[in-house]
Amino acid sequence: MNLHAVSVVYRKELTEWLRDRRTLISTVLVPLLAFPILISGMISLSSVLIGAAKKEVPKVMIIGGDDSPSVVADLRANKELEFVPYAENWKDQISNKEIRAAVEIPKGFQASLENGTSETVQIDYYEGELKSEFGAEHVESTLKNYRDDVIKKRLAAKNLPDSLVSPFETKKQNVAPPEKVGGASIGSFIGYMVIILSMTGAIYPAIDLTAGEKERGTMETILCSPISRLDLVLGKFLLIFSASLTTAILSVTSMGLSFAYMGHSLAAGSNGAGIHMNLGLMSVVAVFLMALPLSVLFSAALMTIALFAKTYKEAQSYLTPMTFVVVIPAVASVMPGVELTPKLALIPILNTSLVCKEIITGTYHWNSIFLIFASTCVYAAVAIFIAVKTFQRESVLFRS
Repeated sequence: MNLHAVSVVYRKELTEWLRDRRTLISTVLVPLLAFPILISGMISLSSVLIGAAKKEVPKVMIIGGDDSPSVVADLRANKELEFVPYAENWKDQISNKEIRAAVEIPKGFQASLENGTSETVQIDYYEGELKSEFGAEHVESTLKNYRDDVIKKRLAAKNLPDSLVSPFETKKQNVAPPEKVGGASIGSFIGYMVIILSMTGAIYPAIDLTAGEKERGTMETILCSPISRLDLVLGKFLLIFSASLTTAILSVTSMGLSFAYMGHSLAAGSNGAGIHMNLGLMSVVAVFLMALPLSVLFSAALMTIALFAKTYKEAQSYLTPMTFVVVIPAVASVMPGVELTPKLALIPILNTSLVCKEIITGTYHWNSIFLIFASTCVYAAVAIFIAVKTFQRESVLFRS
């Protein structure tokens, strides 16, 4: 390997890369703006959606209850609910968001209560639909108050104190630092974004330096130069790696600055609490170091795949499935209950996303970090070896 020849190829490809607006947009502009836009958009959107859902008076339907006027009266007394007449297609109305919930009161409900028989009142709603869930919560709160009143009346009739209903109270208290809570909530999403942007930054240079060269007819000219295939492929690889690395650096920097500028807080759920983030320099550097071998892996793999294409469009069609290969394990890390284990630490992409989540929460499992970094370096080395061997095959370079 001739380092001077590699540097010559690298400088030549870098000059052409800096002149290409498409690669500059995907490598510089997108990672710089992605996190500020994403975070501000999440804050604005969640505030608007939750605020609108809270302001709406949910429409609720009562099913049955003709022989239980007491509970029906308590439900109708709730000013936070709007009751609509009964209709046979009430399930369809909930699914179509025409009403938010329905209350099924069993026949003879009030008589059963007077006789001391337990009954079940069913609340039907649209799970996952915010306004429907708010409506169901209002109904459930009203029924709980009604149930407490019934119990208190029974105790009073027997001259017993109300404390028999609740001999003790339970209270949940979070003892984890706010930064860990915030990191656990969105840490995996940040790792996912860093991974996706690292791959995105390498796609266009990988296509342009392989299939693009073939389409422009300059591949033969480059191969005729007094430079070995190894030096040539390493020079091209370093440019693709630089693009991916630049995207990773800018995305991590943008991520850290975004959270610092926006008060370390994201809008949270219906309780109005904030998700606090505190990305220190150590966390940012650690995330960057974990993304480093992954960028090498992406660069080598994308260059190898794109080399089999004859045209720019053909290379894009080859690399489209690669996006799904990266997205699926990256998304898997966002799913609840997926935690870093020794086995998952050996799965590329997924392991990096999971360890980034741990790092952002301020947790450093050094054994897992070393294992992930080492295994990803091995995968990256194998990818570079395959890229070099592929570049030496005439049937691939001059495929017609």
